[in-house]
Amino acid sequence: MIRFLVRRLVLAVPTVVGVSFVVFLTAKLVPGDPVASLLGPLATPQARAELVAHLGLDRPWPVQFVTWLGNALRGDLGMAIHEPRAVAEIVASSFGDTALLALAGGLIALVGGVVLGVLGAMYPKRLPGRLTSGLSVVAMSAPQYSVALLLVIVFAVHLRVLPAGGMTDPIDGGGLADLLVHMVLPAVSVALIPLGVIARMFRSALTEVLGSPFVEAMRARGIGPVRIARHAAHNALPALFTITGLQLAYLIGGVVFVETIFSWPGIGLTLYNAISTRDLPLIQGGVLVVAVSFVLINILVDAAHALVDPRVRR
Repeated sequence: MIRFLVRRLVLAVPTVVGVSFVVFLTAKLVPGDPVASLLGPLATPQARAELVAHLGLDRPWPVQFVTWLGNALRGDLGMAIHEPRAVAEIVASSFGDTALLALAGGLIALVGGVVLGVLGAMYPKRLPGRLTSGLSVVAMSAPQYSVALLLVIVFAVHLRVLPAGGMTDPIDGGGLADLLVHMVLPAVSVALIPLGVIARMFRSALTEVLGSPFVEAMRARGIGPVRIARHAAHNALPALFTITGLQLAYLIGGVVFVETIFSWPGIGLTLYNAISTRDLPLIQGGVLVVAVSFVLINILVDAAHALVDPRVRR
């Protein structure tokens, strides 16, 4: 198992370096002038030249990339342009809020996806199976931003039972209960697409297991459907681990629209604001952290898969 993890970590190194280069190059190709954004249109040529030299923008791109990557490996992602704080500090703070939202959405998606997948696999030609199949397709097809806006209109504007945005109440906020209330709508919004994916994939994996010879033997011995479902679900766990891990990684990197709509102070909203203000160091640092977290989650998924299925380790 240790050799398996070491091999996966070694293979992840060129992936991280390649992703770092893509992130750096993409930030450089974004239209706009960060120097003009920081100094304003009335800045003198001397002030522009001094800031360009201070930020290292006068050096060739390969040199800038090597310097930036070397600093990033030491945990130094530079300073944000539009606020006097280190990029690492801003990203760490916002990433924690995104991880909290992603875990809540992932839990909803996992529970709902497993329930829909089991019902669809156990009753494929009856009403529960057809209904769960339709629900999973709708969940996968619904755009996150449209669902988020619809939830705000229904539950925050018309019914007024849930807050429309933020992480806590600005006046009487504080405590776990207030956080959970504010998390309901964004968590449901981000959970829909992963829920549909988990339901479809787990149903497919479970259906394949239910058609295997050992399940037919269990039915022939008169074993009840509940015990059969439990044994079949155990054999479908590797697929469930893989699907859930990939969807969790997707949640961390794909909540920009939801965080923007609900004003959730996560990495998505931070990157949206950074792109709006052309804050290159913050854009690069935020996207790099999201990309590295995606790679690390994939490694953890592979490790969990290897634990429950020894064939993967071999």
